[in-house]
Amino acid sequence: MPVEPAARAGGDGRRLLLVRHAKAVPKGQTEDFDRALSDRGRRNAPGAGRWLAESGYSADLALCSPSRRTRQTWELMLPALTSPPPTVYDDRLYNATPSTLVEVLAARGGNLGGVLLVGHNSGIHELATALCGSGPAELLERLREGFPTSGVVVVDLPDRWDGLAPGHGSLVALWSPPR
Repeated sequence: MPVEPAARAGGDGRRLLLVRHAKAVPKGQTEDFDRALSDRGRRNAPGAGRWLAESGYSADLALCSPSRRTRQTWELMLPALTSPPPTVYDDRLYNATPSTLVEVLAARGGNLGGVLLVGHNSGIHELATALCGSGPAELLERLREGFPTSGVVVVDLPDRWDGLAPGHGSLVALWSPPR
């Protein structure tokens, strides 16, 4: 069973659950913001929710990009979660850079112990690799190789949301749907 962030990372510790949206239809069929999930994406997204629930990971707040594919991913994950957190759709998360993701986490995280963020590559992958300064070598290598669609990265952080810094996080778990 996963350990709660405060016990794992110290009294001010936090847990960040990063989710990359599920596979979307190819670019060019519609405006990027309005791209829907592909058949594969609709099959894989619920698995991320099931894995979170089965692994015992939860969050106090979900932050989600307002794009169609991120909203659909989150909506397909929700039925598997036993206690879904309140959700905030924040325009700043759409195709955000890592620095913007950090700004949103600092602004929205407050005193919360756990935040789940549904976002886009490349920003979400860059954030995950930048934050994770420690963790099992195999997981760190898998993370460096990429952040697959419908993937989930679990990071424990020793500081408050407004104190996120490169290398200060510990990679706890990484899940991706079977190929």
